[in-house]
Amino acid sequence: MRFSTRSVFLVLCLFLTALAQAALPSPTGNWTTIDDASGKPKSIVKLFVRNGTLEGEIQKIYKENVSNPNETHCSKCTGALKDKPLIGLLFLSGMKENADGSWSGGEITDPESGDTYNCTIIPSADGKTLRVRGYLGVSLLGRTQIWKKAN
Repeated sequence: MRFSTRSVFLVLCLFLTALAQAALPSPTGNWTTIDDASGKPKSIVKLFVRNGTLEGEIQKIYKENVSNPNETHCSKCTGALKDKPLIGLLFLSGMKENADGSWSGGEITDPESGDTYNCTIIPSADGKTLRVRGYLGVSLLGRTQIWKKAN
């Protein structure tokens, strides 16, 4: 049996596409957020898919590692999040999965400042970390945090 170059190329493309889509694990589950400056854990958050979008809520706060340990509500937040309890706060919403396994198109709210940013999430290949980038307008105007898979 003889295969044409076109057939071999088509099979190779299909294989590589399937491999690329399977390359990144799901970001769902519990994650430890890490303070950029101190390197200490700030919170445990739970990421989950609901109605086709990735969302996240706060599960636990390490009070010794946040700027206002007595804060129990999102007093600096605006809109629907204003004065909501921090535990259970839906701080991440609207994220859609991209063909490469990353997630984007949603928003992330920083409960300490009340600011909301556009967001991109990229799981590591081993599933142990997430690169979470919050930005205003364009991705160049933002910062990236590394979150670690929680035990």
